[in-house]
Amino acid sequence: MILDLKSIFANVGKEILIDYSLDMSDTDFSGGYPLKTPVSVKGKVYNRAGVVELFLSMNYDFDAPCDRCGIQTVRNHGVELERMLATSIEGEESDTIITVPDMKLDVDELVFTEVFLSLPTKHLCKETCKGYCFNCGKNLNEGDCECKTEEIDPRLAKLKDLLNN
Repeated sequence: MILDLKSIFANVGKEILIDYSLDMSDTDFSGGYPLKTPVSVKGKVYNRAGVVELFLSMNYDFDAPCDRCGIQTVRNHGVELERMLATSIEGEESDTIITVPDMKLDVDELVFTEVFLSLPTKHLCKETCKGYCFNCGKNLNEGDCECKTEEIDPRLAKLKDLLNN
């Protein structure tokens, strides 16, 4: 979605509402495609007292296996973006200002970048996920396994002897 901002820059009090969905289902992330449903984008561009501002709220469902137990899990995530817009800036670039020299803003590019940067690096089915037992492979969320839990690394066995004395 490309917005023509000429009328916004020219008229104080003018605003453009943004409400659409962006399909990112073909976006590869860590060898998978976790954005199976479109990203919901809502926001506005407005001119308040001669300052043009952009506000975007993006919500998406992250659909991938849990990093601990492997169960396919869908979790909703949201990210917000608030920036000032300017046709040009003098001096160094700014993280809070987006330059739009031709007064056209590619909203899809902004949404893609912000959503991709906000994708979770650790995806869990629930915060208290216990994962699998390393010995027998039982899902510990379903109950404890019968494995011996006091397995000691043979390289550290001498340290255990010191603690016992």
